[in-house]
Order: sequence, then structure tokens, then C-alpha cells
Amino acid sequence: MIHIYTGDGKGKTTAACGMALRAAGKGMRVLVVQFLKDGKSGEICAFENFKNITVMVAETQGFLWDMTEKEKEETKSAHENLFETAIAKANDFDVVVFDEILGAISAGMIDETAVLEFLKTGPEPEIVLTGRDAGEKLIELADYVSEIKCVKHPMEKGVPARQGIEY
Repeated sequence: MIHIYTGDGKGKTTAACGMALRAAGKGMRVLVVQFLKDGKSGEICAFENFKNITVMVAETQGFLWDMTEKEKEETKSAHENLFETAIAKANDFDVVVFDEILGAISAGMIDETAVLEFLKTGPEPEIVLTGRDAGEKLIELADYVSEIKCVKHPMEKGVPARQGIEY
């Protein structure tokens, strides 16, 4: 089945990682594919301790809005290659988490049509997609859709992201 965690609130990646840990705890093979992040967040560090969780990351060099056009093109190429590599390996796993893929689609780093085509082929593993702004076609195709809404966040008061809590 296909799961989507979307919305403007904190906790989309956390929810997906909770599912990954639950699956790994039951002996399932899990692939976590992370987009738009640097591969150094706490969950990635924790996953290194599980023999049945494999992590793949398209590391980015800072935020997209700070990148030159050349850096954006290199980042897009890295994200497209990561997606292609991950879908080629997907059926070797029981659960595949595509973390921040929805943001990568919104930013033009991944083609939504390619994601839809992959999902329509009926991949064997459970598929989890996270990120803001899930497209209507993806929502329609998914079996589970959870929208995480921000009601209040310390960032609104100028509190920066905290290690171990937000990353």
C-alpha cells in the first residue's frame, strides 16, 4: 500500500521513521531514501544501528534558494539518479520510505510523472512518501493520506531548529 504524510506541520519524517522502525523491529527489510537533506539528521544516524535498514541519500549543499543555477542542476541530477537507483532496488525490500520526495517534486528535483508511473506499476513493498504539498494525483493513488497541520511552532518565536528534535 501507499502512505503519504504531508502538510505544513512538524512530524512527517518522524511518522515515516516510526513506521520504518516498527517494520525493522518485526524483521522486515526497510529502505529509507532521503531527498533535500544532508544525510546527517538524527534518524539517519540511528538507522545505522539496524542491520535491516538501508539508507540512501542525495546530499544537498545547503538550501535550494541559496544555490546557483549550476548547483541546482547538479542537485537535480543527483536526486533523479537517487530515485532511479532506489526504484530499481525497491522490490528487494518490504518497506520503502521516500522521505521529502514530495518537496523534491515541488522543487522540480523529481518528476511527479515518474513517481506516479512507479507507483502505478504496483511495487511489492509498502511505500511511504513524505513532504509538503502532495499533489492531487498522488493523493488519489495513495491508500493512506495523513495531513500534519502546524498549529503552533517555536520557529514562529525565532527559536532555531534544535539537534535531536527537528533534525
